[in-house]
Amino acid sequence: MLSPHEIAALMLLDTNPIQSGLDLDDLDALCERQLVLLEAMTSGGAHHRVTEQGRALLRSVSKYH
Repeated sequence: MLSPHEIAALMLLDTNPIQSGLDLDDLDALCERQLVLLEAMTSGGAHHRVTEQGRALLRSVSKYH
């Protein structure tokens, strides 16, 4: 089960994959659950991409909002 913080982080990453200031524990939990992937950028940085599983979870959460 995801915490409210993890769900909020997933929502933020869905709208802007280059987020700073997100809790690393939340990001780790999302990556472990394969809801988010960490992708390297050619500039040397990295960003997180919400997976199809992550988008499915966001769709199901929005149904109950």
